[in-house]
Amino acid sequence: MKPYAELSKEELQELKTALEAQFEEEKAKGLSLDMSRGKPSADQLDLSMGMMDVLGSDSQLVCSEGVDCRNYGVLDGIAEAKQLLSDMMEVPKENIVIFGNSSLNIMFDTVARSMTHGVMGSTPWARLDAVKFLCPVPGYDRHFTITEYFGIEMIPVPMTTEGPDMDMVEDLVQADPAIKGIWCVPKYSNPQGITYSDETVRRFARLKPAAEDFRIYWDNAYGIHHLYEDKQDTLLEILEECKQAGNPDLVYKFSSTSKISFPGSGIAAVASSDGNLADIRRQMQCQTIGHDKLNQLRHARFFKDIHGMTAHMKKHADILRPKFDAVLETLEKELGGLGIGSWIAPRGGYFISFDSLDGCAKAIVSKAKEAGLIMTGAGATFPYGKDPCDKNIRIAPSYPTAGELKAAAQVFVLSVKLASVEKLLAEKA
Repeated sequence: MKPYAELSKEELQELKTALEAQFEEEKAKGLSLDMSRGKPSADQLDLSMGMMDVLGSDSQLVCSEGVDCRNYGVLDGIAEAKQLLSDMMEVPKENIVIFGNSSLNIMFDTVARSMTHGVMGSTPWARLDAVKFLCPVPGYDRHFTITEYFGIEMIPVPMTTEGPDMDMVEDLVQADPAIKGIWCVPKYSNPQGITYSDETVRRFARLKPAAEDFRIYWDNAYGIHHLYEDKQDTLLEILEECKQAGNPDLVYKFSSTSKISFPGSGIAAVASSDGNLADIRRQMQCQTIGHDKLNQLRHARFFKDIHGMTAHMKKHADILRPKFDAVLETLEKELGGLGIGSWIAPRGGYFISFDSLDGCAKAIVSKAKEAGLIMTGAGATFPYGKDPCDKNIRIAPSYPTAGELKAAAQVFVLSVKLASVEKLLAEKA
């Protein structure tokens, strides 16, 4: 079929009638499908079940520092866990602090600490007239939720194929001391799957912000989450680049094992400069006597080292890759050449980003729900849930079974076609 925009009003009306009939058939199936979040499937979770057995009742539960992991002590993480996550995050273990189960929790704490106590001696943000954050869009909705919760003004920055628009980033941070941070998912970004180019990383490291307490919130959530062994993106290590650029304190780097072992039961860490980590440890001393060392020990003994972790991630990729391929093949087969949508084929991460015709995303998500498919809400990938063009939709293929995913993809493309035809007919009215 030729592009929808080239169809006459009569042809569009005829197509709409046929699509509506197909849509009613899908609704009659009584489907109940969920592609709303990037959750690992049961098959993926099964990969880590051996972790349940590595700490038996007869196990030696003393870490390398000589501390009984069942007891208090070791504020910022046992050495074995530090080594494992420092290798995963590509930073020296001296520059890492292990927290609990969630990197999102660390990010929340980091913003909260900045609000109440400032950053390395700066004025607490809560005392300032204005606090702003830059938000690459489309982006991660939970980042935006944190900043919105604290009343921080969010400024959208468009994503390019090489990362955020760095001309805009540089101009804004140099001009406005109220801008205190920027959210980044630098590798296999959420939702587009874009990896920042070397030049983008270097430009981040060379930023000259007007605010002395400006920080880059570098959420490297998908650092080792490749889909294809022969097509893997690489990312420059930001801490080293900042150090070389004379900006060692400029970045907080976050990561976790949430989609490596068990979401909600993994281990999380932040890496940064000595000065930033001293700031963080001061809070930790008031907040906790130490995080779950048994869980840290469990992870270290299960994976053993970074080689064990990367081998484990290949098993994840073997489960995820066919799902991503199935969705991408359906998009190309059903929508390719119609001019009613575009998408990026990621090499890793957990999402596929789809852009519809302007003004159609909410209608597509609504129609999909009507046919039994739950998706991430349209607008979620923008601050305040407001996509100015109403076109971006995040597709999460990981959780459904193969059969469910096939059905979900068909419902989605049908919803795209129907919403697009309705829009084009309205324009011709």
